[in-house]
Amino acid sequence: MIWIDTRWQGRHGIGRYAREVTERLTVPWHPLALDGSPASPISALARVPKGLIYSPGYNGFLRAQRQVLTVHDLIHLETPWPERAKYVAYYNAVVKPIVKRSGVVLTVSETSRDAIRDWLGDDRVEVVNAGLGSSPAFRSNVAPADASDPYLMYVGNLRAHKNLGVVLDALRFVPEARLRMLIPSAEHDEARGQFAERGISDRIELLSGLSDGELAAQYRGAAATVMPSKIEGFGLPPLESLMTGTPVIFWRGCTAVAETVGDRGWAIDRADEAEGWAQAIREALSSPVRVGPPTRAYDWDATAGMIDTVLRQVIEERPHRRSRGSL
Repeated sequence: MIWIDTRWQGRHGIGRYAREVTERLTVPWHPLALDGSPASPISALARVPKGLIYSPGYNGFLRAQRQVLTVHDLIHLETPWPERAKYVAYYNAVVKPIVKRSGVVLTVSETSRDAIRDWLGDDRVEVVNAGLGSSPAFRSNVAPADASDPYLMYVGNLRAHKNLGVVLDALRFVPEARLRMLIPSAEHDEARGQFAERGISDRIELLSGLSDGELAAQYRGAAATVMPSKIEGFGLPPLESLMTGTPVIFWRGCTAVAETVGDRGWAIDRADEAEGWAQAIREALSSPVRVGPPTRAYDWDATAGMIDTVLRQVIEERPHRRSRGSL
């Protein structure tokens, strides 16, 4: 029996992954009947049924007979001290033992694959890059969203590693720049405070509750999508933006984003230098360009197929030795 922790499904990165993958799996499975957030460390102590449990995220269950995780990244382990301590404890006490016991762990990019291998330090565990995909809604021929003035697009949240502050600072140097942001509604008040501090409130529009089609239109209408993250396991917004033909402004040191974007945008040399971001923003607004999609294949069916294979081989207790490698 295979059980899947469907609590991850939602309107966020792992949430989309969980939704797209689970609806495509061909292995018979049942939803794990649990309440609460899967990210809560208390969840690790929950009673779970016998059989194989698959989590589309990093959460583990200490009482599970067998479990397969998708560890998208190790961003938690880059959190500043002392907050990092709780993540180090959880990953070492819960995640690592589960992964080593199962002998396999799934991830979404070569960047994350390499980081997880280094963290585990155990060649007996296979780290499988099953990749991820892009919804059919994100395509170059989608009608752009209405806009009276050129604008930039940001999709994400306000967490520290997203480094959004440098873009907000850059807007102070580019008075003609406007920004549309899709972030969690719970963060809107905090975001408005950050805009007010910088005197840019009148040039930013907060979005929420968009369907894939509506989000695709917002990407398509933008002069560029900004992705200032310092670290990502993958980062769906850059991929979705490129699929609609809109270039991306990003920090070249964020290897997972660079892996996806390549030369389809502006790579900033210094993550925290607002002037550099301002220059790229000026170029994007003054000389709009359209770009083609990445040459690599990003296919949810292929990703689900890889996960199917891993789950079948784990439940049949055969060693898993197939890897998709670079997408």
